[in-house]
Amino acid sequence: MDENKTDLSLKTMQLLQERTPLQDPGMDGPVRRTSRRIREKQTQDKNQILSPKCLTFTSEKNESEEEEDIEEAEVKDEKESLPGYREGLSEYELERLENIRQNQAFLSSLNLPQISEALRPKSKPTQKGLKREKTETETLPVRKSLRLQNKGPQTTLALDTTSYAAREPEEKPKKAPGPIPLDPINLDEHVRLPEDLVKLWNEVPLKQETGTSDLISYQQMLQKLAINDSGVVKVVKDRICSAAFHPTSSNLLMAAGDKSGHLGLWKPDASWGNDGVIYFEPHSRAITSMAFSSHPCNLITVSYDGSARSMDLEKAVFDEVYRSSSGLKSFDFLSTDCSTLLLGEWNGDVAVVDRRTEKIYESLYAMAANPLRCVHVHPVQQHYFVVAENRFVNIYDLRHLKRRNNLPVGELSSHSRSVSSAFFSPLTGNRVLTTCMDNMIRVFDTSLIDGRSPVLKSISHNMQTGRWLSKLSAVWDPKQQDCFVIGSVDRPRQIQVYHESGRRLHTFRNMDHLTTVCSITAFHPSRNTLLGGNSSGRLHIFTDSFIN
Repeated sequence: MDENKTDLSLKTMQLLQERTPLQDPGMDGPVRRTSRRIREKQTQDKNQILSPKCLTFTSEKNESEEEEDIEEAEVKDEKESLPGYREGLSEYELERLENIRQNQAFLSSLNLPQISEALRPKSKPTQKGLKREKTETETLPVRKSLRLQNKGPQTTLALDTTSYAAREPEEKPKKAPGPIPLDPINLDEHVRLPEDLVKLWNEVPLKQETGTSDLISYQQMLQKLAINDSGVVKVVKDRICSAAFHPTSSNLLMAAGDKSGHLGLWKPDASWGNDGVIYFEPHSRAITSMAFSSHPCNLITVSYDGSARSMDLEKAVFDEVYRSSSGLKSFDFLSTDCSTLLLGEWNGDVAVVDRRTEKIYESLYAMAANPLRCVHVHPVQQHYFVVAENRFVNIYDLRHLKRRNNLPVGELSSHSRSVSSAFFSPLTGNRVLTTCMDNMIRVFDTSLIDGRSPVLKSISHNMQTGRWLSKLSAVWDPKQQDCFVIGSVDRPRQIQVYHESGRRLHTFRNMDHLTTVCSITAFHPSRNTLLGGNSSGRLHIFTDSFIN
């Protein structure tokens, strides 16, 4: 009995030892045994990865067996060619790798890198003209807690308010009355004006043709106009408010005025100044309108500072033509020799000024209580002139004007918001082109000025330029009686040419050189050239002959 009990106890101890896991001296508890399935999986993976490839030699095979071996080898090669392939993959993983390979082959066939490189814009064109001045950023004092400094808020806040007020830019003082020396800003003090500029300035322009070409020829001419890297130059430093072509046809000479009263002259192929740009400051505020007079040639400019000046290269001065206590918005010539001016003031008055006399003005008429945004004289019957008065556009007869309470001889109604501009057609004056902030361009029939003029066509056009851009204004082509040009805020940036019937004849686009809104546009009076001015002071030229 004792021997049996001893045998039973020994068996029991053996069973307990088998069931009880071995204790690791560095561990607090028992270590679990790995399950049988996990051990088998680990053994299988180890065999797949580390098992050596064995070469086997078999006896001769028949043709069918050899073909099967070849097919198996090709299938194996195809599998091994899959991206990320390794032995032991399942059918699902092989199918996934095959889909990846097909997708990569499809994407490669699309040639996306080549297309992306072709669509990528070319190198940025060189910045020509005036150079941007480097302004140092002002470092403000570090803000500190007044409570931690044991200071009261009143004294310190008053000092801060004073310091911030001192940082606000002060309004530029007005220029002194009388003539101003014609001293270029971007040339040395003792450097005279280039002789080539003076010679070109005094060149007698060719007589303008009075006939108009047919629309097909005109449209073909527009399609030939192009722009290149030499056709974009910074002429002034601020936003362009007005621009004009010199009437000479032998060379291109342009003028532009900005919102700070600066005036820039640009001849594309000239070597003077900054890439052919000469820079002046005849006014203290925005130059709202400009035009070249006939021989002797002078450039007339009017400004919000209330002065009208004549740029005379022979005398090398800016003569003062007229000065008003109110700002000047627009003007036009009342005579063919450009000796008499009609100026529209911001307070609603119209002044007639004769440059040949020393009088301040010949006549002064109160037209409206609203600001006059534009005045323009009839090209044939020069006693008629059109005035844009806020939402009203009226035609007046200069022969019947009184000091106050003047009545128009013609009305151009149907404007629901303020009117930016109103111009007679260049050759006959039978049309008036208006630009209104209600997003409409209107063409009126003024062949008979008697009462209300009918609207021939209304063209929808987005005029919402915002605060930082000059207002859009539709202007006639002086060489074509029935066509006009206007800038656009649409993308891609563009300049549009319309017929008076509302048909769009051409749209100027260029992804490399026309990348901003050109609010100011104008056609050359005799050459096939178009200019556009933007808010950064740059002029863009579209011409049929590239500039070297």
